Amino acid sequence: MKIISNGLLIAFLWLLSAIPVLAIDIPTISMGVKNATTTGEVSTAIQILLVLTVLSVAPAILLMTTAFVRVVVVLSFVRQAMGTQQMPPNQVIVGLSLFLTFFIMAPVYNVVNEQAVQPYLSGKIDQTQALDLAVEPVRDFMFAQTREVDLALLVDISGEQQPEEQKNIATTTLIPAFMLSELNRAFQMGFMIYIPFLVIDMIVASVLMSMGMMMLPPPIISLPFKLLLFVLVDGWGLVVGALVKSFS
Repeated sequence: MKIISNGLLIAFLWLLSAIPVLAIDIPTISMGVKNATTTGEVSTAIQILLVLTVLSVAPAILLMTTAFVRVVVVLSFVRQAMGTQQMPPNQVIVGLSLFLTFFIMAPVYNVVNEQAVQPYLSGKIDQTQALDLAVEPVRDFMFAQTREVDLALLVDISGEQQPEEQKNIATTTLIPAFMLSELNRAFQMGFMIYIPFLVIDMIVASVLMSMGMMMLPPPIISLPFKLLLFVLVDGWGLVVGALVKSFS
């Protein structure tokens, strides 16, 4: 083994020596840190740090403040109720949830674009005003979908006094309350989705027991009937229609 390794090393060195040296100027990249000399440089560095931080959590902020939570949970319940394991795959469930979220949130984002984005791009308002105007339509959407019980719970946990108006509620309090409300509604819809499939499982299990075929797993027999029922009643259309209408 030692002779083989030495031979490979010699062959590698010979190969390197046989390659002609190319006369190409390779640029170098240097990075460094220096002390800030003005307050403007400090402010710019802090802004860059804040922007990078926001960008790292932006996907979570966008998903958790939209209809995505309810949609993806309900679609996952549909798959679990049918018992199809990984069909549709997670990529399909998440992709469909994202496009449905864009469809549901389109009116809200149109308002944000008209009131905040376009005036900011045209220079009519500054960055602070644009952020304030962009948050308001999203807050209105979350308030419309948030239960008062969940909102009161989060306000009580935060130790603040119960506000008299919605504008006095902090966004950091509104977002978790909105998510709790979304999970609650998603589980309610999941319960209603499970009932017809549960009835099919019970019927199949009773038939198998009456025939003495207790060793045959009921899910194997009930799965085709679940798929047939789901297709006949246009299950995906009903589920998606109910999801979209639940936000109106």
